[in-house]
Amino acid sequence: MFTKIVLSTALLAAFVAPLAANAGEVQNRINNQNGRINQGVHNGSLTYGEYHRLDRSEDRIQAERNRDLRRDGGHLTAGQYHSLNHQENNLSDRIYFDKHNQARQH
Repeated sequence: MFTKIVLSTALLAAFVAPLAANAGEVQNRINNQNGRINQGVHNGSLTYGEYHRLDRSEDRIQAERNRDLRRDGGHLTAGQYHSLNHQENNLSDRIYFDKHNQARQH
């Protein structure tokens, strides 16, 4: 009986852990992007307008992640994970572009 419980727990953890890891990976990307945005403001490579637009985009992604996690019991489905990851990729490109354009803070 004890071995069945241990085996069941191990199998459940094997299926749940990757989904929880995806949720954490998305959060890590959100934190990383916020750091890049803040660094751009501090070094002057982002204008305040660029900062506010990027920050609002990041806030929308964070809100979507939180809604998805609440909706699905604290886990992201594969589709949700890919959607959030795609949005983060687009935002990453936008951060890079905005930090490397000619606009500067005054």
